[in-house]
Amino acid sequence: MKAKEKCRIVSQECIASDIYSMWLQTDKIAENAVPGQFVSLYTRDGSKLLPRPISLCEIDREKGQLRLVYRVTGKDTGTEMFSKCHAGVPLETMGPLGNGFPLSEVKGKRVFLIGGGIGIPPMLQTAKEIEAEAVAVLGYRDELFLNEEFEKYCPVYVATEDGSAGTKGNVMDAIRENKLEADAIFACGPTPMLRAIKAYAEEKNIPCWISMEERMACGIGACLGCVCQSKEVDSHSHVHNKRVCKDGPVFLSTEVEL
Repeated sequence: MKAKEKCRIVSQECIASDIYSMWLQTDKIAENAVPGQFVSLYTRDGSKLLPRPISLCEIDREKGQLRLVYRVTGKDTGTEMFSKCHAGVPLETMGPLGNGFPLSEVKGKRVFLIGGGIGIPPMLQTAKEIEAEAVAVLGYRDELFLNEEFEKYCPVYVATEDGSAGTKGNVMDAIRENKLEADAIFACGPTPMLRAIKAYAEEKNIPCWISMEERMACGIGACLGCVCQSKEVDSHSHVHNKRVCKDGPVFLSTEVEL
């Protein structure tokens, strides 16, 4: 059940170039959150009315805390404003939003946890909670982040565009180079990566769930600002669309067109 709270920043640090890690203290959001969901974070600037969707990197239900790892996307943006906030600052937060990865569907199986860029953070809590033989395959432009934290929970394979670490290329190159195999896939990242993963899953005839990245406005499915094309007719809009914020962000790859 989603809630709107004035959460408090517990800590914040820069963990890579333009990548920040923030822990938030919540009242209700953390206890109801599951891996793969996100929150909508409001800035403290009244001129910026729309919240920013940020995926959940870690969930500490005992302490009632959430970890958000996000990228600063430019000057005078919501994410830049968040990056300048310090411990103790209150931030209005709505969540948890969307659905999560269906962990029960892959229990006891071999599962790829694939993350690309800022799609890497939501895979960390997934790695912590999944009851499966998980392998993380993480794709970066160059600078690594969070990879050592994944190593606490499962084997990790890295791909970098410039070849500075792991396999030179993308996550699919890392899978092929290391001759990795799985019975199912959970993935989050940019659309070209998800498109390649979807094709790979269809080729191997294995189920694949993808978490889609889309620009969002309301975050609760009312505005239709984040629709993606679907194979089935949506019961809300009565066309071949699904709302990423409400029906997703996690979809079975065969449900959506990329």
